[in-house]
Amino acid sequence: MHNRILKFTNAAIVASAAVVGKDEYEGPLGECFDLHDSTDKFGMNTWERAESEMQRLAFNTALAKLSISERGVDALFAGDLLNQCVSSAYGLLDFDIPYFGLYGACSTAVEGIMLAAATVSAGYFKTAAAVTSSHYCSAERQYRSPVEYGAQRSPTAQWTATAAGAFMLRKNGSVRVREALPGIVIEKGISDASNMGAAMAPAAADTILRYFRESGASPKDFDAIVTGDLGAEGASILCELLLSEGLDIREQHKDCGVLIYDIERQDKHAGGSGCGCSAALLASFFVPQLERGEIRDILAIGTGAMMSPASIQQGQSIPAIAHLVRLSCES
Repeated sequence: MHNRILKFTNAAIVASAAVVGKDEYEGPLGECFDLHDSTDKFGMNTWERAESEMQRLAFNTALAKLSISERGVDALFAGDLLNQCVSSAYGLLDFDIPYFGLYGACSTAVEGIMLAAATVSAGYFKTAAAVTSSHYCSAERQYRSPVEYGAQRSPTAQWTATAAGAFMLRKNGSVRVREALPGIVIEKGISDASNMGAAMAPAAADTILRYFRESGASPKDFDAIVTGDLGAEGASILCELLLSEGLDIREQHKDCGVLIYDIERQDKHAGGSGCGCSAALLASFFVPQLERGEIRDILAIGTGAMMSPASIQQGQSIPAIAHLVRLSCES
């Protein structure tokens, strides 16, 4: 049963929005994002409050695109990287909407879309939202050390994106959520928190292999196979792992951690990470391309390193997860 692909006949992304910080806006896809702030503070006096404000702004922008108020939303699926998902709890506090808190690390955007699609397709909710975020400074403070400390970063380290994404789902719309395959927690002995790509790549490989074995599809059937977010290191490992199993996705593969920054020009080491990385790119780059019919069918695989500050300090290895959704434009 763990290989079963969930098929949705009535689920679609009907609006999406992304809010980003300075570095993300100055990256290759900066013009795609809805809102940005050159200070990364979004008018707040702490980094944590700034992240909450990003979530609020992203959700409000998605509501505005759909021309509805909060009364038109039946459920919120939201999460982030911080302890107890406080960015989501505070950022969405003022909305009088049933709230489901998620922790999938960087896989949270796809996890939220999958759960929102399942509940909408089943008829439990008419409109559901998936929202997530991350902030470079709040994540550094929790997982590593304060930014002011100036610790040297490993070449395999990724840069937590300052970004938030929001998705509105209903039964009918131009961007259909066709299928989903929940991930399985995978742990391969990687304990280096500065190499999350290596920790997450086996989970991504497991989910992708299960999908193609179960579906009988070929990578050539898709315009893009999007991972989020392995970075340059993890993306390379993923392709090697899949090639060893006879599956070649190199022509279709795109990784959000690689796409969000100009890695060399912006000095981002192995690229981007964080809940907001794949959320922002799905919301502002891939979903709009599907809406315009520029691409017709993609797989989006959200990858997450399921670590905590305590587990890192205790030297535990990093378990990872990869959830998959198939998105296609209405034919």
